Amino acid sequence: MLSSEQRAIVKSTVPLLEAGGEALTTHFYRKMLGGYPEVRPLFNQAHQASGDQPRALANGVLMYARHIDELQALGPLVGKIVNKHVALQVLPEHYPIVGKCLLESIREVLGAEIATDEVIAAWAAAYQQLADILIAAEESVYADNAAAPGGWRGSRRFVVARKEKESEEITSFYLRPEDGGSVPPFRPGQYIGLRLVIDGEEVRRNYSLSAGPDGQLYRISVKREPQGKVSCHLHDHVAEGAVLDLFAPAGDFVLEPSDKPLALITAGVGITPALAMLEAAAGTGRPVHFIHCARHAGVHAFRDWVEDMRQRYPQIQRFFCYSEPREGDEADAVGFLTRERLAKWLPQDRDIDAYFLGPKPFMVQVKSSLAALGVPGEQCRYEFFGPASALAD
Repeated sequence: MLSSEQRAIVKSTVPLLEAGGEALTTHFYRKMLGGYPEVRPLFNQAHQASGDQPRALANGVLMYARHIDELQALGPLVGKIVNKHVALQVLPEHYPIVGKCLLESIREVLGAEIATDEVIAAWAAAYQQLADILIAAEESVYADNAAAPGGWRGSRRFVVARKEKESEEITSFYLRPEDGGSVPPFRPGQYIGLRLVIDGEEVRRNYSLSAGPDGQLYRISVKREPQGKVSCHLHDHVAEGAVLDLFAPAGDFVLEPSDKPLALITAGVGITPALAMLEAAAGTGRPVHFIHCARHAGVHAFRDWVEDMRQRYPQIQRFFCYSEPREGDEADAVGFLTRERLAKWLPQDRDIDAYFLGPKPFMVQVKSSLAALGVPGEQCRYEFFGPASALAD
């Protein structure tokens, strides 16, 4: 239990975290991943190399320290962390390792004169408070996943029932339980966790579910990243009949019930969760504006499927924007998705629900444009494939 004195100490460290939080978390990750190989599969090494993971942790630690007196002010941050942890199967035994490395890093980076015994004790109590909150929330999700019809806890073996190329870069994998049982439903927009062993090293990744639930199988659609260890392995070495370990669906970027017009705005492989959302919304009769951006038709996955949905459901409007079209490509616009184009393609009444996903620069532009066009901020929802971070203009 944090004392009032310890809360005050933690809050007093906020300026230090603002000045050097990323250096602290970089040191922390180096210490933890170097000394505790059992936690390495929980972290994407590409996000370490890019600095995204240290920045995300620094932001989270800073938010926690700022709101140590009013944790409810953290809002959706805790839910996002819990869902990411569940999808990767973070367990209670992982928390002491993280805590030990974090406290040692605070001492080593800030120095003993600043990181006194009192400061370390305060942060130890603060970390334990946060760990207890997350462990309890994650256990609740694990228990619900196990209790759901067709549900499970931990990993479950799935067979690649079908592998289908969707574009020059994206391939879909249809996954069916090896035990022949059913699979639990999920909310459109959620993702699954995938565990692989590549060159003797265990790795874990999250992939959005790109087709609506049918109780029999899951579909993920994976973009080949040139330096992507896991995506290249899936594309090149995982064939039909292969067996993969899956963790149950998770994620809070989901299609919420509503009768407002729906805008699904995506770019690149960001289209994948929007497909399940479109499938779910189509049968409700609500107007849908489906806007997708790609470099050209060759990398535009699921175009024919979206066209078919538009033919079947007249309330669906779709718009395609190509930034680097090839000869013969057909699109509604050429270039990037500007505010003017978005204004033209959205309903005139801006009281809509907007969901958007894609590369970070794209999302920054869309978020800014939606605000300028008068779409209420609380009705704009987005998700990151990598570590969560703020979308600053």
